[in-house]
Amino acid sequence: MARQLYDLCGRDERLRFSPFCWRVRMALAHKGLEFTTRPWHFLEKEALAFAHHDKVPVLVDGEQVVTDSFDIMRYLDDAYPQAPLFGEGASYQRARFFKHFVERSVTPVLFKIVALDLLAAIHPSDREYFRETREARFGCTLEALHQPDQGRKQLAQALAPVYAQLKESQFIDGDAPSGADYLLFGSMMWAYTVSLEPLVTAGDDVDQWFKRMLSAHDGVAGKATTVRDLA
Repeated sequence: MARQLYDLCGRDERLRFSPFCWRVRMALAHKGLEFTTRPWHFLEKEALAFAHHDKVPVLVDGEQVVTDSFDIMRYLDDAYPQAPLFGEGASYQRARFFKHFVERSVTPVLFKIVALDLLAAIHPSDREYFRETREARFGCTLEALHQPDQGRKQLAQALAPVYAQLKESQFIDGDAPSGADYLLFGSMMWAYTVSLEPLVTAGDDVDQWFKRMLSAHDGVAGKATTVRDLA
């Protein structure tokens, strides 16, 4: 059976913006593994019933069905040990810590920068669901949450340790991208895919890192469709 990734799509089927799916797409590219994607919308819960899960990414690899982006990345390391993403022991635990840092400190402030752009990028049939669930999560309307200038200031503060790391190396994981890079890049790519808003200062260390990530693995991310490509 061909390797298949269930991947969130937007108002145009080519628009793939999930931060968690982008983690997995980059991890598969890192491993040199071929795969196809199956576009999925927020309300297509029944399409994932076979996985006993209700959100993407879902990876089908032969007889194996794996859910949750971090668990999928760990599975890929176990099943395909070449070019490790995380490593073992303390290395794995540090990657897990970085996952929590990205999800709790970086992604929420990115949401402030792109909230309304994200709503516009989503398939029309999903917008009511998205608004209801995200407004319940944040405790305010998307219009109130959408504060790009404030979000950029908070993002710069949240990324302070990343800026410090990139003073010493080309990538978060050293001389080449690996698991930690994909964890952060997934969230940055999510915002970049759906919005024209600048995320960081043009030409700074994180901006240069992001451009290197767009070019990584034969430009798999750089070739992706974004709102820049849509009429």
